Amino acid sequence: MPESRAHPTGRTLRLAVALVRSASFAPRPDPIVFLTGEPGADALGNIAELTAAGMNRDRDLVVLSQRGTFSSQRPLTCPEIDRFYADRVHLPYDAPATGDRYAQAAARCHERLTAQGVDPAAYDTSENAADVADLRKVLGIREWNVLSHSYGTQLALTYMRMFPEGVRSVTVDGVVPPSVATPGWTWSSMREAFDDIVGACAAQPSCRKRYPDIGATFLRMVRELEARPVTTHVTVPQAGRVKVVLDGGALLNWTVRASHAPADFPLAVDELAHGHPEHIAAQWASAWLPGSQGMFAHGLSLSVWCSEWVPFETPAEQLAKGQRAFPELPRSVLAQAPQLPFLRQACQAWGVPKAPDSVRAVTRSSIPTLAISGSFDAQTGAQWGRFVARTLSRSTVVTLAGVAHGTFDHPCGAKVITSFFDDPDSPDTRCVTSVKPVPFITAGEGAGAS
Repeated sequence: MPESRAHPTGRTLRLAVALVRSASFAPRPDPIVFLTGEPGADALGNIAELTAAGMNRDRDLVVLSQRGTFSSQRPLTCPEIDRFYADRVHLPYDAPATGDRYAQAAARCHERLTAQGVDPAAYDTSENAADVADLRKVLGIREWNVLSHSYGTQLALTYMRMFPEGVRSVTVDGVVPPSVATPGWTWSSMREAFDDIVGACAAQPSCRKRYPDIGATFLRMVRELEARPVTTHVTVPQAGRVKVVLDGGALLNWTVRASHAPADFPLAVDELAHGHPEHIAAQWASAWLPGSQGMFAHGLSLSVWCSEWVPFETPAEQLAKGQRAFPELPRSVLAQAPQLPFLRQACQAWGVPKAPDSVRAVTRSSIPTLAISGSFDAQTGAQWGRFVARTLSRSTVVTLAGVAHGTFDHPCGAKVITSFFDDPDSPDTRCVTSVKPVPFITAGEGAGAS
């Protein structure tokens, strides 16, 4: 691929592609192409999950390592930012000094990559979509189906708007609408998931009895920790004994980690309220230490966010979205968007130009589309599946109760998605009503701090 289609005679990139053969001896003629998320994750790392979920049951599966990601040429990996994230667990999450360190790490990565001749402005969703369109032609595929997750849904919605030819159907799993995605956009998903988790506890008699005010307790602890951060030490696999600082922003963002394993959410919050932060601290630290450091393309994340998200929202608009979502919380917490703290400062260091307004166009299409979400998704709330479906005339909307970010590896989610690809206008959704939140653990039932 050309690094920049605005300069077709310039540098080129080689993108890694895996073709996973169908498990069937007589596969269907229309394969599935998988587009992963973050942005910055390497889709080749999802192959085991995809095959375990049966996505190649009766179709070949095409997996593209997007431009800038680890397996493709010139990955925009940033060990400088990896080191910052490893250090951040020791620092107050919301502190301006922490934001300064993030911006400095981004600046060092940008300087190193540009010295190697990389053009960070060439790594965006429009170029990504053109890569996908070219890939179908290179492989000689007349028609295929798109399976997308998280940022991959932003890419898929852009792709089906720009290059609808040859697209038989599209699944968007954990939806990021290009027309509204900004840093402040993340607040509504955090609130939706929080309310659904608290509501699920209230719906279970044992949880309701043991933790009748768990939502209010959590919000109180966010306020208290923001005023007086707690420092503790925990043992994290492969990292050993580490220092962890919990302030209000760290606790709020811990909800993302907790949404994927929610059974001990009430217990962990109750322990924190009674002076025992170790449970949450261990989970918070394990989310960043040591992870797959060196493999994640932070540069692609910044190139997309800094050109397509940040310029389309003012700091005041971002703050207002936080205040609407969590009016109970202090301004210092609300000033940093969930999952994206101090992104504006990092973007100043990253220095890519604002994307054209066309990247925010609403996708209007008659291509059959499945918008599937989890009700506990604190990253891309279920409301956004319903949102994009409004302009997709042949859409099916599914929400799985108690499931977090990503449904394709959930048994019911996988069944709905594969049945959708078999029959895009009438997928089998019967299993959806049987999906319920897991039972919450109450004190004395043996939850571990891991």
